[in-house]
Amino acid sequence: MTDLIDNNHSSSPPARIALVTGAARRIGRHIALYMAQQGWDIVVHYGTSALEADQVVADIIKLGRRATALQCNLADERATRQLLPAALAALGRVDCIVNNASLFAEDDVKSFSQHSLDAHMHANLAAPVILAQALHEATPEGRQACVINLLDQKLYNLNPDFLSYTLSKAALQCATTTLAQALAPKVRVVGVAPGITMVSGHQSTADFAQAHQVTPLGRSSTPEDIARTICFLADSRAVTGTTVLVDGGQHLVPTQRDIMFLATANVSTSF
Repeated sequence: MTDLIDNNHSSSPPARIALVTGAARRIGRHIALYMAQQGWDIVVHYGTSALEADQVVADIIKLGRRATALQCNLADERATRQLLPAALAALGRVDCIVNNASLFAEDDVKSFSQHSLDAHMHANLAAPVILAQALHEATPEGRQACVINLLDQKLYNLNPDFLSYTLSKAALQCATTTLAQALAPKVRVVGVAPGITMVSGHQSTADFAQAHQVTPLGRSSTPEDIARTICFLADSRAVTGTTVLVDGGQHLVPTQRDIMFLATANVSTSF
């Protein structure tokens, strides 16, 4: 655990505190920094990116907010169950968990294996459910907390690519509804489903730019779009059990392949 906390605000009223998983890099980093800009103190979870996590913590402290970095392998149930208690010990409370961390490994029906499915299910489904369970147990009566699960627009626009990943996210989408039912009224549970947001896998910058624009709005989601939506949902006390698509309408454009392969597969689209 790396613990870099600014205690200059100890006389201020208790701040809202968010645990953001996978917050050391990519979209998670943007979410953590944006939430800090909006007045949140942040628990920066990371798996293996310790240096990057320390930098995010330092950047948050420069914004005048408190922050700490906690390492956890979300595929390990015992370690995952220790993450929220560690966050509470570091910053005192947690008002929101953003389940951003995700395993995204390529497979399809030909290369599918039980090992691949198990790995995706542990990281992408079991860990978010365990953290939601823990947040409910830790939230006192009379207070309300929030869990925000990062999903994917492809759940509304299915294709056979990334099979294990897709199955795990479909299960998390179902869990978003059932957890909202089970954990109310203390904990709200909502989903955010981005479109193509950052260059991934074998995708080139040019391919990403092309895919990003093939939507009804001429753009898909940006990290800031996702972070803004998360902050909105974290403040929306009457919203639970639903998912907000943040994708420029990408889910309205059917494709036979994952959007990552748009250019190389010469996928034709119309809208």
